[in-house]
Amino acid sequence: MPERLSARAQEIHNLQTSPAISELVELEFFSALSLRLRLGELERTHAERVASLFLSHVDGGLYTRIHLHAGHYLAARGYIARFDLPLRSPDALHLAVAAGENLELVTADQQLARNARGLGLNVSLVSSS
Repeated sequence: MPERLSARAQEIHNLQTSPAISELVELEFFSALSLRLRLGELERTHAERVASLFLSHVDGGLYTRIHLHAGHYLAARGYIARFDLPLRSPDALHLAVAAGENLELVTADQQLARNARGLGLNVSLVSSS
C-alpha cells in the first residue's frame, strides 16, 4: 500500500535496530486499512492480504510489540491535563508510550512531532525532504 511518504518511512525503518509498535499503532493501522476499503481505494482481497502481511511481520518479531498499561494512560492524561499542548487522546497515548518505553517516536504528523518535542521526547518527522 504505497503512500506519498512510504519510501522515506521505509528508509527510517531500515535505520532502526529494534523497531517497536504499540497496540494502539496496530489498531490505527487496521482502522486506516478499513477506511481505505470503505472509500473504495482498496479491494477487500487486497486489504486482507495487507492485513495478513502486517500481522505476519508483527507476529514474526519484525517489531517489538508494546502492550499498553495503566501507566501509559495516566501519563497520557497528565499530558492532556497540562492544557498547554493541542493533544487528542490517541496522540497523547502515542507520546506516553514513547516516553514510558524510552523510544524514538517516528511520525509524519507535524503536530504530533511538535508535541513530542514540547515534552522533550526524541522524535523523527517523516517528510518528503
